Amino acid sequence: MAAALPDKILCVVTDRTIFDTGGAPPEPRLIDAVRGAVSGGANMVQLRERGLAGRDLLSLALELRRITQDRALFVVNERVDIAIAAGADGVQLGEQSMSVSAAKYVCGDHLLIGRSVHDMYGAQDAERDGADFLIAGTIFASKSHPGMGSAGTALISEISGSVSTPTLGIGGITASNAAGVIAAGAAGIAVIGAMLDTSNSREAAEALAAEIGLSVAPVGDRTNR
Repeated sequence: MAAALPDKILCVVTDRTIFDTGGAPPEPRLIDAVRGAVSGGANMVQLRERGLAGRDLLSLALELRRITQDRALFVVNERVDIAIAAGADGVQLGEQSMSVSAAKYVCGDHLLIGRSVHDMYGAQDAERDGADFLIAGTIFASKSHPGMGSAGTALISEISGSVSTPTLGIGGITASNAAGVIAAGAAGIAVIGAMLDTSNSREAAEALAAEIGLSVAPVGDRTNR
């Protein structure tokens, strides 16, 4: 059976390019930052590394699985095969990727299946297709999607009012605006820079957890918060 979702979710989404300074490989620094974020309260980690070769992606997935084991849910972006091979808890599908029902056909009931959505209609379609959770955005302007329009928390209000599937907000979310995303009806938030592009990912995660009202459970009980 798939793992249970926490009542409130703080998800860190990986981006190794933040640590790519043209010198040493960025992966070790990314891994350290994710470790700090999980220690600070992140109870979901999404591996999203476009362009990384399958062998290298699996290697990184296995390392992040070790970090998150019994501490946080671990989901892999798009790659159902990598998620299964790494013993992940779930997979996150883009809006234009394979259907949720097709992913469930491949993995049965062993993985949580998330879907990225950008409007109420996409959310409704994903719920009908059996998605376990949604990630909706872009909520605020963000470095990861420069020039892309932001929908604001109204998008969360619209989606949460039309589906019962737990929905996370993503895009430009920081400790200064995270509470508003939750107030609009989100079950949690997914962030990149607010936890990774900082000098201390653990402290950043602690601040975000506090803003969304997430109590940090003792190590070993992170996935049940």
